Amino acid sequence: MKPSRPSITSLPLSPDEERKHRMIKYSVAMGVRVVCLFAAILAPGWWAAVPIIGAIFLPYFAVVIANVSVEPRQAEVQRPGNILPVAPPPGGGGDRPADE
Repeated sequence: MKPSRPSITSLPLSPDEERKHRMIKYSVAMGVRVVCLFAAILAPGWWAAVPIIGAIFLPYFAVVIANVSVEPRQAEVQRPGNILPVAPPPGGGGDRPADE
């Protein structure tokens, strides 16, 4: 049975692309944190506590969200050419000629 060859669409993202996606997620979350800080300044009275709490806990959630990878393309990467280890021949034949 011939093993199926992986296609380019079944391979996982490259490390550079994965890093780019994580940085975008983290940057968006930190942008929301800045909005929370401005909202805390503008909010009247005790309502300012809501965006302040968001600004305090958002960095933790931003890191968790950025590091969670949910890519549909992820698959197990196979070795090139489907290389398998080969056992030595029975009888210890090795590299020596048989007429010795």
